Amino acid sequence: MDYAVIMAGGIGTRFWPASRKEKPKQFLDVFGDGTLIQNTVARLQGIIPPERCLIVTHDRYVEQTQKQLPAVPEENILAEPISRNTAPCIAYAAAVLADRDPDATMVVLPADHVIGNVQAFHDTLEVALDTAQKPDALVTIGIEPTYPATGYGYIQYDGDENDNGSLQAHPVRTFAEKPDESTAERFIDSGDFLWNSGMFIWRADTILNQVETHLPDAHKAFAPVREAGDDVAPDTLEEAFKTSPRISIDYGVMEQAEAVFVVPGSFDWNDVGDWRAVYDLSEKNDHGNVIEGDVIMQDSSRCYVQSDDRLIVLVGMHDSVVVDTDDAVLVCNRESAQQVKQVVEYLHAHQFDEYV
Repeated sequence: MDYAVIMAGGIGTRFWPASRKEKPKQFLDVFGDGTLIQNTVARLQGIIPPERCLIVTHDRYVEQTQKQLPAVPEENILAEPISRNTAPCIAYAAAVLADRDPDATMVVLPADHVIGNVQAFHDTLEVALDTAQKPDALVTIGIEPTYPATGYGYIQYDGDENDNGSLQAHPVRTFAEKPDESTAERFIDSGDFLWNSGMFIWRADTILNQVETHLPDAHKAFAPVREAGDDVAPDTLEEAFKTSPRISIDYGVMEQAEAVFVVPGSFDWNDVGDWRAVYDLSEKNDHGNVIEGDVIMQDSSRCYVQSDDRLIVLVGMHDSVVVDTDDAVLVCNRESAQQVKQVVEYLHAHQFDEYV
């Protein structure tokens, strides 16, 4: 049977100051149409129902998750005692699923993506789910690039000489890190590169076997969890996360495995990684501004401005982001939005924990 595993344990540091440790971005209603995690579960309807969705989140977010996703059974909310990147997260979920259903196939999704054309997304998932039944198959979804993005990783795949344009899975040749602009342009021109979406599809037993092969320390750490299944004791789970290496599933398994496939997705997709992405996805006025809250703009254009409850006035500002919250205000150039993560790191390093 098919299940969804939704990874929702991150803090979303690039969304500071709206995203905080106590309420990270996956629980925010960024676009006024539901929170990001609610929309992630909702768009699966028709292919995977809420009762077969598992949410892996930090234990501090369990209550928020239950409130936002009442249709997801409480036993499907898996609490991470420690955040250790995606490989331990996925190993945990796979262990639980394999215990519940030895034939389980997992659709692993981040909780904070925005996807348009849900039917095209479903069609892509159906091909990926079918491909995942091949022996040892690990499947990911790549996004057909629309511009030479430098903020995404890339996947190069082998084309099929008999490709008639139908939706199908292709063998992966290589994974590429986030490139500089000239390299990204070469990727686009080559025609055989896709954006790495961070979405994965595989059988639970397959990924557990691959973790054993390529991440033996993680396999050893989670052996007691696999034996216990849903009855795992809190201290056993905590020890598994503590002793498991902190590594992504991309580095730890996908880049090492042999039977890796990618299905090109042609649906609209954005990982909403920072405030620039919010600006890009939002409806703009005649001056290219996105305004949320009580805001006055004078001789200002192409700005994103969000105010909780105070009047914000911009004069002569262009290509800027302004986000106002109760205790902090962010002002930055829109093109520098990725650097907000460094601000949060500075706050941590200098003990400004009340602002994180």
